[in-house]
Amino acid sequence: MGLVDGRVIMEAGDVEVALERLSAEIIASSRDPRRLALVGIHTGGVFLANRIANRISGRLGIVVPLGSIDITLYRDDWTRMHTQPVLKGTNLPFRIDDLEVVLIDDVLFTGRTVRAALDALIDYGRPMRVQVAVLVDRDHRELPICSQFVGIALETSPEEQVNVLLAEKDGVDRVVIEGPKNSASPLVSPRGL
Repeated sequence: MGLVDGRVIMEAGDVEVALERLSAEIIASSRDPRRLALVGIHTGGVFLANRIANRISGRLGIVVPLGSIDITLYRDDWTRMHTQPVLKGTNLPFRIDDLEVVLIDDVLFTGRTVRAALDALIDYGRPMRVQVAVLVDRDHRELPICSQFVGIALETSPEEQVNVLLAEKDGVDRVVIEGPKNSASPLVSPRGL
């Protein structure tokens, strides 16, 4: 895999533990689980949303509505991209009006992806409440965005890259930080593992 400068932060077992905890926290915070819906942000968030939906549905004995959202055209930097944006498509096979929607993504960094997802989501209706769940929260916000559900919180430098590898697309579950060779080890918050 060529992770010479990479530091493995989470392995498959750690990811599973984090997803179990995220699922339990989402259920516990729900005002009415029958109004709960999950929406994954393309691409990594979609895979995580599927896994969390399966866990929540199994625990509650109900089918939790599950959708995906493409934020490509809602990004504030898409006109600066050097390549033509590739649309992945939004799939919301349910009305979001009056639902408790949990947006799910793999990494929360600057907040711009979540802001774009909120803009896209509101085009489809008016949810009762929107919350954010992420596997990795690495701080460095540029916008006033936060996550209510966090698998692991890391202190990283802005120059580092946090890569979330998922079995659905990478063949393995793993979180790796790549960056400057002399960067210090990241600090893991108590909200993490």
